[in-house]
Amino acid sequence: MWKRSGHQPKIKAEDGPLAGQFEVLGSVPEPAMPHPLELSELESFSVFEDIRLHIREVGAQLVKKVNAIFQLDITKDGKIILQWTIDLKNGSGDMYPGPARLPADTVFTIPEPVFMELVLGKMNPQKAFLAGKFKVSGKVLLSQKLERVFKDWAKF
Repeated sequence: MWKRSGHQPKIKAEDGPLAGQFEVLGSVPEPAMPHPLELSELESFSVFEDIRLHIREVGAQLVKKVNAIFQLDITKDGKIILQWTIDLKNGSGDMYPGPARLPADTVFTIPEPVFMELVLGKMNPQKAFLAGKFKVSGKVLLSQKLERVFKDWAKF
């Protein structure tokens, strides 16, 4: 059986915290994001901007078909350099830079060159995933719906 080793006094709600009892913590560090001028140098940045325009035009239709939130973490040398969220679950759809404001259904961690090959149709997503070229967490099967979004954008 468990045995209590030390006695801790009970604290009543009206007592409040004792002086020095709590430590003030800083905010959670954000992923290392490039300076805005460096963003334009990334190949994927212009692709994301283009996909964003496409989602603004046909987002309402995509929300009905997809019903998911995707977060894409683009990496370079193992570090996240760019984050984008594709929200095809709420309203008329949205795509914005940064982490998901609501919990993402699926999170992709993809090196930038692999991402570019995927969206340009030069690489099969299923084969790339099975080969370990990128990581997926959350609802993996939703990634097939994101693939369709990218294919629709490529026709656009």
